[in-house]
Amino acid sequence: MLINGKPRQSCTALIENLIQETGNTTIVLAPFTKFPLVKDLVVDRTQMFEALKKVTGWISVDGTWDTEEVGPKISPEVQEALYKLSTCMTCGCCSESCPQVNDKSDFMGPAAMSQIRLFNANPTGALQKPERLRAALGDDGIAGCGNAQNCVRVCPKGIPLTESLALIGREATKQALRDMFSLPDATP
Repeated sequence: MLINGKPRQSCTALIENLIQETGNTTIVLAPFTKFPLVKDLVVDRTQMFEALKKVTGWISVDGTWDTEEVGPKISPEVQEALYKLSTCMTCGCCSESCPQVNDKSDFMGPAAMSQIRLFNANPTGALQKPERLRAALGDDGIAGCGNAQNCVRVCPKGIPLTESLALIGREATKQALRDMFSLPDATP
């Protein structure tokens, strides 16, 4: 929700801190403006979940589960980076702060782009990398990002959204060139 005009999670908004920050005992609560209003402070974030469907925001079962194998090994460094990206709660703060997410734009928002990065970085998820990058190349994809960098400032989990947006932009461009010249998809 918006607390004193800023997107944040209400469960983390300590009253004492808000009063100290503003010097005012009045705290204004409002619903997010980028999502359809359901009632009072409740908004419908369906568009965020639809964006995750569009970018295949999951890892399909690859068959390792029935062989009792654990799957490909992932280095501790990659695990750490993946963990940070995986903490996204789809809260909507990033989309609320993004000037490109509005009723005149189709941009699906920074959370979906960061989830593309998360699932493409996983060795099993990389098998669907071209599909996700093609989704990022759509009208509602990465080209819609205006690089305002508001998203990273308001993310309650500190997810490096601007890094993700830059990386997905670069990877999507490579995919577009492969597609343009009918080159085979990159292998993971």
